[in-house]
Amino acid sequence: MMGRDVRRGSLGPYRMPPGPTIPVPDTLAFLRGRWRLERRLDDRRCGVRGTFTGDAEFAATDDPAVLRYEENGELRFGGHTGPARRVLLFRELPDGAADVRFADGREFYVLDLHSGQWSARHGCGADEYTVSYLVRAPGLLEERWHVVGPRKAYETVTTLHRPGFP
Repeated sequence: MMGRDVRRGSLGPYRMPPGPTIPVPDTLAFLRGRWRLERRLDDRRCGVRGTFTGDAEFAATDDPAVLRYEENGELRFGGHTGPARRVLLFRELPDGAADVRFADGREFYVLDLHSGQWSARHGCGADEYTVSYLVRAPGLLEERWHVVGPRKAYETVTTLHRPGFP
């Protein structure tokens, strides 16, 4: 199911965190390149917290309108420690936003960083995923997931920063 774009302040019990953001004229141009990432995970259903640290890259593909996002790193969650990986596709939209898809091409959500912040929702069965992005600086992006439903109840906060960014 395609994520429903949601403007800040209308997410029910979830609210986008306050703080300054900077506008981005072109979402894919801003994302393109290498990033370092740190993620905190808080699974409220099972009471386990964890971290993921690693590297991410928004890389060119054979299609100039598509970037392939890949993150690789180490997941520490409960008693588990091991490698983890995620791949997504970001397709440029005519207005400068991006259509985000799973690696297999299934629809996920739309991302538009023009204002420096964005929220979207994605339904998966009875579970609902809400994502928010905040562009904190030219080399600093924050991504938050809030997931609720009969099978899931967790939050993640990911900080992506460009190597060499203070």
